[in-house]
Amino acid sequence: TQVFGKTLHLLTKGVGQYVQESYDSIALFLCVHLVWRFKDMCHQQKDVNAHDRYWDSLHGLLWPRLQIVIKLNVQSVKDCDPQKMKIMDLRPHYVTRRYAEFSTAFISINEKFPENNLNAILLDMEQEIGNFIMKMASSFQQRKEQLIFVINNYDIILSIMSEKTSGESKEAEFFRTQFSARTSEYVEVILQPHFGELISFVKEAESQKQGSGTASRSPEYIGRIIVGFNSRWKNSLDAVNKEVLSSFPNFKNGTEILQTALTQFVQYYHRFHKIVSGLNPNECSPPNRDQLINIHQLMVEVKKYKPNF
Repeated sequence: TQVFGKTLHLLTKGVGQYVQESYDSIALFLCVHLVWRFKDMCHQQKDVNAHDRYWDSLHGLLWPRLQIVIKLNVQSVKDCDPQKMKIMDLRPHYVTRRYAEFSTAFISINEKFPENNLNAILLDMEQEIGNFIMKMASSFQQRKEQLIFVINNYDIILSIMSEKTSGESKEAEFFRTQFSARTSEYVEVILQPHFGELISFVKEAESQKQGSGTASRSPEYIGRIIVGFNSRWKNSLDAVNKEVLSSFPNFKNGTEILQTALTQFVQYYHRFHKIVSGLNPNECSPPNRDQLINIHQLMVEVKKYKPNF
């Protein structure tokens, strides 16, 4: 203290003046980490504790300012008005990309030398960006468009996080869960216009004990489903393929969603085939049961849409 006291006081004062005028949260967080690492280096390599007061005083200047600046960022996202943003298409919004790059910078810096207090701050930002994406999605009228917009925005966040970090953060896990849920819903929505009757019948029949619910549907109704499916299922697969791939700018993401949709389609048809094949001929015998498409034939056609990477 006798040797360095005045110098350290001058340095602390200079840092304090600069920090109070700074709005660069990433730079502030880098400085926080530098302070931690210098202090840790002094302890581990040289067993020097004399500078602890200096390191602690710097941390006391940097950390409160960092919290204030991040809260300002969070508030700016919270205050966004969808009506003023003029959402023009379904691609990822630029605010979402900025958030992804912003939060990923903190996560990557924090991975090797964790600061637990940071998690609470990032959680607030994560919740607000999730709300922001939902508010932006509400600008679209159709549920399908809303889901595409949400999926594209979650995808850009996950892509940037996986590229810059280990991808195992709590933030990544949250968005991965949301992405999976919205993708599942989108798959149901995209299949509905093409195979809605078949899907509804399967769900209705399976909701009844041991398939007894099929009694509420006449053999003629089931026969119409079979005829209608046989006449358009190949064209419907083409339409689903084109619509999915054109909706997602990330080709890898689009192909994965397409494969999920096709898998779901096969599962629905397999369940439909099983229900119809198991009907008692004396109680309910659809006139077109012998025209059911073979599962193997269906799989051969579906495999044509598998991407070749």
